[in-house]
Parts: sequence; C-alpha cells; structure tokens
Amino acid sequence: MSYRNLREFLSRLEDEGELLRINSYVNPRLEIAEITDRFSKSSHSNKALLFENTGYDFPVLMNAYGSEKRMCMALGVNALDDVTKEIENLFKLLSAPKEGIIDKLKLLPKLNQFAGWMPKVKSGRGECQEIILSTPDITQLPVITCWPKDGGPFVTLPVIHTKDPTSGIRNVGMYRMQIFGPALTGMHWHKHKVSARHFSEYKKLNRKMPVAVALGGDPVYAYCATAPLPENVDEYMLAGFLRKQKVELVKCITQAEIEVPADADFIIEGFVDPNDDLIWEGPFGDHTGYYSLPDWYPRFHITCITHRKNPIYPATIVGIPPQEDAWLGKATERIFLAPIKMTLVPEIIDMEMPVEGVFHNLVIAQIHKDYAGQAQKVMNAMWGAGQMMFNKILVITDEQVKITNYLELASYVFKNLNPVTDIFFSQGPMDVLDHSCSKLGFGGKMCIDGTKKMEEEVDERFGTETGNWASEAIFVGDKLKNTYPEITEVNVDLLKRDIPCLLVAVRKNKAGHIRELHQQIGEFASRIKIILYVEHTVDVNDLATALWRFCNNLDPKRDHFYARQSAGDNRPACLGLDGTRKTKEFDNFNRDWPNIIVADDTTIQAVDKKWDDLNAGPFIASPSLKFKDQVYGYGAAVE
Repeated sequence: MSYRNLREFLSRLEDEGELLRINSYVNPRLEIAEITDRFSKSSHSNKALLFENTGYDFPVLMNAYGSEKRMCMALGVNALDDVTKEIENLFKLLSAPKEGIIDKLKLLPKLNQFAGWMPKVKSGRGECQEIILSTPDITQLPVITCWPKDGGPFVTLPVIHTKDPTSGIRNVGMYRMQIFGPALTGMHWHKHKVSARHFSEYKKLNRKMPVAVALGGDPVYAYCATAPLPENVDEYMLAGFLRKQKVELVKCITQAEIEVPADADFIIEGFVDPNDDLIWEGPFGDHTGYYSLPDWYPRFHITCITHRKNPIYPATIVGIPPQEDAWLGKATERIFLAPIKMTLVPEIIDMEMPVEGVFHNLVIAQIHKDYAGQAQKVMNAMWGAGQMMFNKILVITDEQVKITNYLELASYVFKNLNPVTDIFFSQGPMDVLDHSCSKLGFGGKMCIDGTKKMEEEVDERFGTETGNWASEAIFVGDKLKNTYPEITEVNVDLLKRDIPCLLVAVRKNKAGHIRELHQQIGEFASRIKIILYVEHTVDVNDLATALWRFCNNLDPKRDHFYARQSAGDNRPACLGLDGTRKTKEFDNFNRDWPNIIVADDTTIQAVDKKWDDLNAGPFIASPSLKFKDQVYGYGAAVE
C-alpha cells in the first residue's frame, strides 16, 4: 500500500486510534523529546505524536514508527513476516528451472511488476517544491534538540540522497545533521557508509558533491533509507516493492544532478565541498543509549529549501531502549531474513535481534543443523554479510527451541554449551558508535554455539557436568556478597531456573580487578558456565537493563577470561565476561567513555508541570528517573 503523502498516513493513524494531537505549546528544545520518550516506553499509551504548537510554522511528528502496528501500517502490511514470505516466494519463482514456454510465460506478470517498482523521474516540479525558499534558513524549521548534552539541534529523520560521481548510481541513507547556522549543518557520514565512499570519490575529482535531503512523504522512504541494501540496489526500488507502486522523483532546483521524492514534505538541497575544513560535530544522544562523542565530519552547505503547502516536519529520538528505532530494526530483521536465507545462509530458519542488544550488539540465529561445525560456518557467513559485520555477540541455536522465548532459549543454549569449546572469539570491523572498542571501529566479537552437539564436536578433555543449581542459588548469591565486599549485588534468578549463569555487580577499585575476582569465584563455582560482570551502578535484578549495559560495555575478545581448573578436574571452566565501564586507571583504556542518556531535571519538571494541559491521558513519569543513579558526572563523556 502506498500513501500519497505524509498527511494521508497521519489520517490513517488517526482512524486507527494511533495518533495523539498535542495542541498546547511544547518547546522543540528538549521538551518534545522528553514527552516522546515517555510515550515510546509506555506499555499502554504508546502512540504517534503530532505537536501542533511548536512556536514555528510547522507541526512536528514523532514516534510514527514506534510500535509493531504502526510499523506495519507504514509498510502497508498486516504483519512484518508478510514481506519475508513475499520475498521468499519471489526468490523461488525467479530461481526455479524454466523448462518450457509455459514456465517462462508464468514469469511475465512478475517481470511486469518489477517494472512497476522501478523509480521514475518525472518532468516539472513536485508537490515538495510548491514553496521555494531561495534564501534558505534551516533555523526556521522546528528542528528538535533531543538530549541535554547534545551539541545542538539535529535533523534526526533525514532521507539523504547522493550519487557516485562516476557511475551515477544513487544512494539513499540516513545520517544525523547538526545545525550550525541558517545554511550550514554537519553531515555525519561514518567511514563504512556508501555516502562516505561517494564523498571520497568527489575528493579525488576535487569537485563539490551535490546532496539533497528529503523529509516526510510516504513513510516507507525513511525506512528504506535505513535498510542494509547492497550498494548497487536502489533504495527506491525497495520502496516501490513495499508500497506496490513506483516512487516518482523530481530533479532538485539548485542541485539538478539529484532527484528526490515528489511527495516529500521538505527538501533541503546543498553540497559538501571536499576543500572545506571538517567541522567538530556532536555530542549526540545515540541509539546505543549512550552519547556518541564529538568528532570531525564534513560540512553541508544549504543552497535551497523547498516544501509542499502545509508540510509536516518528521523527527525521531533515539536513546535508552526501547525507542521508536527498535521497530525500524525489527522490520529490517524480518524483511532481510529472506535474502540472508536464500543467498548467504540457506540453513537459517529465523533470526532475532533483542532490543537490549541495540541492533548489532546481540543477534540470535536459528538454524537447521545437519553436520558438525555448521554453527561456525554460519558464524563466518553472517560476520561477512553487509552490516552484520558490526555484530558483537552472535548466539546460534537449532530448531528445537523457540528463539523469541528468551528463558526457554537460555535454558536450551546453556544445556548444550561447554564454555571452553563452544564459544568462539574473533575481531573485526565494528560500528563506530561502539564505545567499548579499544580502537575506533575495530574490536572483538563472540559467537556462542548453543546447538545440540554431534559426536565430532565433543571434546573429551572437558566434561559437561552442571549440577542442580536451583537448590544452591541463594547460597551462591549470599556467599559472593558476604565474601567479596566489592560485589554490590548478585542476580541468581537464572540459577533458580537451572541456567548456570550469574550476573554480578562490582565496584572496581584496582587494575585487573574483574579478572582476579573471577578466578577466585571460579575456584568454588566452576560448574557455573558464564558470569556476566557489570558495574556497581547497574541494577542486576533488572535483567533487561543489565543486559543492555553489559552488551554495550563489552569487547568480547579483550574482556573474557576463564577461571583456571584444578589439576585433574575436567569440568567446564567458568567463563567471565567483563561488561563494566573501562578506564585508563584500571583497564589501560585510552578513549573517552560516554555517559548514558537521561533528561535533565529542569526539562522533566517542565513536562510534569504542563502534563494536564497536553490532554495526553494518564500521567507518565519520566523514564530518565530510573537511570539517574547510573550517570557519571554531568558531561556527555564520563568525568
């Protein structure tokens, strides 16, 4: 299903009871983000929000993709798996043997559909160019400031268009844009992104790089800008496939090399000059739940802003999960399962990216296992597949467990797991937002093989005894807290379910502290297979939050250690994983460590005070209150 414009999508949301209009004044600086954070984390009041009184000429739309239902509505499907099935059927049709003329004729309707998905450049101007601001001033748009330590206001839902200067192949991506002046923003291109490669090509040619940014239009555009497509696949072909109608494009007014969606709400045209000095961009409260710290990025010079009549400014916030971006990630997980299965990992059955893993950090893959070593084969294939190269922790299991039931999954994986022989460590490219890496964009990875083992995979030097931990759980927790004063809390809930895994909160006070502590614990608890260590500020009894902090702060290759086994003892060695904050003093860690993201007290109090005027339903307390005690100091970086 396609939408003629963003307002048509809003009408559909409103008809379905998925949109809340807020008519009273809300400040785009921090207040819009704080209200959105409350709704996006609410289990009963999670709606899209239209802020109609922002002090600017344009309303602001937030949280439009922030639930499974709204994500499905944006893509025009009843369930995200519907897209997976359609792609699978398409692959099967195209790859099936064509033995006769009848088989070939059956393809014609599908080939005709292909043509209907391809984007089309139409002549003249589009609705997005009904109003032309030839003297552009982006500060006249209600660009939001999301978090108190952000470097300024950021455009957070931009659909950014660039082209390869040699081939002319288009790329559509999404990269935040910090506002520095009426006609100047940053362009946050990470080194691994296609637009960054395009910029490198323009540098070689010593040419200014034309760029155009679309905001609004059919909601499928913003999703496609985030999709991990191969470089030679046009994002607007994916959009045409999803909306079952080709995307109509028009040429920009001042950057005629670039085409943009005719139905967009705003178009921001401009260029990036390779001869410019880079600009110091950031900090920014990012999707990891931590601030991404300042760095040097290209300058984007705005040459023109156009918009349709009565446009809507779309935006989003990211931060401590769950947020709206979790559903964009869930759509990618489901949509791209089929291509991974059909082209790279044919044995894969299903895939899950838990929200606590914030996309790349934690991925669960379920496979049909036929032979020994198959999990390692899948591991290597997935770590070499596009953006899956950024994955940090990969858990592989087989078809005998439901991977969306996390407790059932953990029980099955640990039953099959020998921590010495079934966990594999590697290193490679990482997301530049991963603050745990000792070097920017390069760090450790870990694969946990939780499949049922075949005879060839069992190492006889190591036993598989685990014992009945449910009866000993309380004893273990009390012993650890009473023996080691630096341990502030122990979560034994998994032990109570006979899952041999502990979560331990520790106040580090010396170099090598976690490694030393783990060896001491392992001497009496070696039957525990894995111990996860987090810092003392983390509530380990809040499992979701503890896993989010743990996954962010771990470099698996650097931060793992096994407790030594006693002579003649063939029980599995206990694996320790250090998910605490890393410092120069205790860990020889030489990068700045970012703070987690919370709203400031002034903003929280301001929103509390105006809540009744919002007509937004029952009061929702600020989610930031839960995390105040986990912040170190007052800056974007830990002080």
